[in-house]
Parts: sequence; structure tokens; C-alpha cells
Amino acid sequence: MKFTDLGRSLWLAIAILLCHSLAPAAAQGASNSVYLEDLTSPELRARVAQGTRTVLVPIGGTEQSGPHIALGKHNARVKYLAGQIAQKLGNTIVAPVLAYVPEGAIFPPVAHMRFSGTLSISDATFIAILESTAKSFKQHGFQDIVFLGDHGGYQKTEVAAADKINREWKAEPTFRAHALTAYYEASQGPYIQWLRSKGYSDAEIGMHAGLSDTSLMLAVDKSLVRSALLADGAKGGPAAGVYGDPRRSSAELGQAGLQLIVDKSVQAIQAAIQSHPH
Repeated sequence: MKFTDLGRSLWLAIAILLCHSLAPAAAQGASNSVYLEDLTSPELRARVAQGTRTVLVPIGGTEQSGPHIALGKHNARVKYLAGQIAQKLGNTIVAPVLAYVPEGAIFPPVAHMRFSGTLSISDATFIAILESTAKSFKQHGFQDIVFLGDHGGYQKTEVAAADKINREWKAEPTFRAHALTAYYEASQGPYIQWLRSKGYSDAEIGMHAGLSDTSLMLAVDKSLVRSALLADGAKGGPAAGVYGDPRRSSAELGQAGLQLIVDKSVQAIQAAIQSHPH
């Protein structure tokens, strides 16, 4: 055998050994994930048997956020934050993100539905989806089903869904649905107050696609923000779907907001779980 052939054979053997040694580690990493979609059915069943009884149901939405933020803003943000919250809580799983939510009338279109890409479902459909999701997790042994809504428009509907579910489960107090409004409120009250303390005005912070919204998105996934179009968003204003001024947005500002949301949500979930018997 030539030296080159021997060298080629040795490298092939090494590559095979590396693949075998790394495969179990990769599989282990997936099985340790907090995201349900990363797990197999037996892995999830084992988690429940070992004490994982809380599941977070991240609720996003597909809507316009001006010319500079991608339509999947809420979905990307709530998935990331739900993962962070689950890790801090421990013994918690994150369900797939609900990307279809009430956004208002479709025809004639109102609010965000006036802009391309926004998707809307009825309140009744939204409540039915949450109800069926909660019942599915109850069937699998989860005791605390927590709704995390990233969008302000359906917060009351989220609460109505949890109330309806809990009325049906009244005879089984071990199981409970929680509409965690504290998750959304953290991005409005505490985060906005923090931005004000740094010298930003309410007009700049905004209510939608402004400095606060854009900064949070930059901190989660900057690829979903068209930084070259921040000025266009500011100039376009409400006519362009923007309420605020995103030009001074930054990932650093957004990171502070993410931490506030995670901390406030963890505290609220822990209090909610402790408030009812298991």
C-alpha cells in the first residue's frame, strides 16, 4: 500500500470514530432541550415521569411591524423568551409557538390587516385552539399550562380562554391554565420606565415598531431587522405601520428589556403555581 493510500485510510478511520463519538453527544443535547419539538415522544414521557409538570404555550402572531421588522417578530421573540423562562424555572417544557392569532377584521381590513402579510383568526377560533392545546397537555400529565402572549391585542382573550378552561377543570384542581399577563406587561411598564430613565422620550419609545419594539427584536435576532430602513420607519409613521421612532434602537437596549421580561415572568409563574394545590 502506498503512503498516500495509508494516510487516506487513517483519516477515514479517524472520521468514522469522530462521527460515532459525537453522535451520542448531539443526541444528548437534543434530549436536554426545553423545546417540545426537539424531543421524541419517549423523551417527553420520561421528563413528565421525572417531575416536569409545567408547560409554556408561547403565543406570537404574524403581523406587520413597519418597513424594518419582519412579519415573524412576535413568533421569534416569544419562542426565545419562553426558552429562557423555562430554563430559569426548571422542570418546564416549551410548546410550539402559536403564530395565528386575532388581528382584527379581515374584510374590510382594519388595523394591521391593512398591511401585507398580517394573518388573523377569530377570537372564538383562538380560544378553541388554546383550549384544545391545554387539554392535550393535561392528557399527557402536565399540571400547569401557562399561556405567554407576546401581542397586546389578545391579552383579554387569552385570559378568557384560561378562565373557560379552569371552569371545566374545577373538579380537578391539580390541573390549571394560567394566562400570564405579567409577561406582556413587563415589556410595557418596567421596560418603558427603564428606557425613560435612560433619557428616551415616549414618542421615541413608541407603542409598535418604535425604539422599544425594535430594540427587543435586535436583541433576539438582528437578521429580522432591516437596519437600513429604520429612518424610513420613523418618517413613515402610522401610515407605514410605525408608532414611535426606531432610529436609535440597539441590541444593548433590547437585552435589558429581555432580562426584565424573563425575570418578571419567572416570578409570576412561580407565584401562580404556588397559589393552587397539586
